[in-house]
Amino acid sequence: MTKEGKEKKNLFTEHLAELRDRLIHSFIAVMIGFIISYCFKEKLFAFLMGPLMTAMGPDNKMIFTGLPEAFFSYLKVALLSGIVLAIPILFYEFWMFVSPGLYKKEKKFLVFVVVLSMVFFLLGSSFGYFIVFPYGFKFFLGFSTETIHAMPSMKEYIGFASKMLLAFGLVFELPLVITFMAKMGLVTVDFLKKNRKYAILIFFTGAALITPPDVITQTMMAIPLIILYEISIIGAKIFGKEKKKEEEKKEKKDSKKKDKNKKP
Repeated sequence: MTKEGKEKKNLFTEHLAELRDRLIHSFIAVMIGFIISYCFKEKLFAFLMGPLMTAMGPDNKMIFTGLPEAFFSYLKVALLSGIVLAIPILFYEFWMFVSPGLYKKEKKFLVFVVVLSMVFFLLGSSFGYFIVFPYGFKFFLGFSTETIHAMPSMKEYIGFASKMLLAFGLVFELPLVITFMAKMGLVTVDFLKKNRKYAILIFFTGAALITPPDVITQTMMAIPLIILYEISIIGAKIFGKEKKKEEEKKEKKDSKKKDKNKKP
């Protein structure tokens, strides 16, 4: 094996070792959050049920059809809450893992990026909980009649609510992800503008796959994504200006070198 091959292999091994350490730290953070959350599992579950109970009315109750269903539902609630509590650590570990690809000046903003990641995630989850859930539940419960009553189980609701909250939290990270890709030179403002119509199509398709099969909930997820995409373009524009300046400086340097070489 050549010297370059050995260096590449060692570098790849170092990256794998760092990834392992980051994953271990993230797992520990989630477990600590899970243990803390399990002590308040009933209150957390009551909070998570809030939008559904409000839509169903005071006389309706949630059920569980299997003996261990309530126990595992509480475990899932505690795990979901543990993930939320561990968000600062999770985002910190993620951005620290990708930080070697950044310049020294850009690394100074990592703490700011971690805070923004946490804020965007919480905004997305809050949007799903306080805005999408009430309208979505009213839509589904509207199919109840005098002979047909909604009797949601704990297991089904936890699965549905956790998936929706995590999905809304993650999709609200779109501006940060695209801005980061722009900083890495993977996308440009022109590329984002040119493919805007395809992005909108992907947003509505993704919303249809993630959310329940009703137009209202899908639209309520797709519209924020479109707005976030436009915010991402603004972030990419700011980076694009910096990139153009650097390219202009390089071009000037190259032209000067060429002029010097031409001189006898």
